[in-house]
Amino acid sequence: MTALTIRLPESLHRNIKELARSEGISVNQFIASAASEKMAAVHTLDFLRREAAAGKREDFEHYLGAVPDVPSVDE
Repeated sequence: MTALTIRLPESLHRNIKELARSEGISVNQFIASAASEKMAAVHTLDFLRREAAAGKREDFEHYLGAVPDVPSVDE
């Protein structure tokens, strides 16, 4: 593990402490989880952008054309 010192506004630190306590975890675990979630979101967005850039309109049109033209079924 690596130790990291960060500066937080008092109000943010107070809110993090309250949320961590309500979740039954430490402030360190809360911040590590929050950082992991943010990292996952950024990686997912990067992946989707790469996939979108590699896509071809003609491929989309081909597969869209294979979808039956029928009315939707209401539940």
